[in-house]
Amino acid sequence: MTAPAGEPRAASVATTAAGVSARLVVLRDRITAAGGCPDQVTVVAVTKGHGPEAVRAAAAAGLVDLGENYATELLSKQAATDSGGARPRWHFLGHVQRNKVRALAPVVDIWQGVDRLAAGSEIARRAPGAQVLVQINVSGEHGKNGCPADNGPALVGDLRALGLDVIGLMAVGPSGPAENARSGFRRLAAMAADLGLGVRSMGMTDDLEVAVGEGATMVRIGRGLFGPRPEPPDLRR
Repeated sequence: MTAPAGEPRAASVATTAAGVSARLVVLRDRITAAGGCPDQVTVVAVTKGHGPEAVRAAAAAGLVDLGENYATELLSKQAATDSGGARPRWHFLGHVQRNKVRALAPVVDIWQGVDRLAAGSEIARRAPGAQVLVQINVSGEHGKNGCPADNGPALVGDLRALGLDVIGLMAVGPSGPAENARSGFRRLAAMAADLGLGVRSMGMTDDLEVAVGEGATMVRIGRGLFGPRPEPPDLRR
């Protein structure tokens, strides 16, 4: 049966606390082998495409930071897993649409996809002082989200002027082999250092080693923790 619009389909691989814990050990070994310290690289568990069981499994494995790309998924999972215990730290990873900010503001702890002033203005209005990351298009690929690299410092300044807590920069690597991401990740790390920003969110399952080698302090991992993630074609942010 097809999942309703906005609802995740069942994962093709069972998501259990034991399975996520085992994959997390492998993930931390990869971080170490790439020259990073697992205690200093935050793992954001991306539950996109999986059901609420992925959130519960991540929590049982000791993961605190959870990420979602779609507003409907984040809100439904937050509601389904709100049992009164310790709540996760939710990261919104997708392109920020202004009309979704009001609903997301009470739930999102860190906004990772801020790439334009209009989105930042709405976040500042609905969640004053919120923590944000500026997304930079490090590959220059047309159609990819992210502020052009040359405009990054100005956007950081504008968001700070709105009272937002800009804690770092975020980037998605280019398509193709992982090594293709190296120069862009290096540029992001240098820009973050120049701007005095401590968080460098870069690297996913396939380009983790390159990102850590270039100074990532945060990686966003979905498949590497939860296995394949089927998505309905009509998900809307």
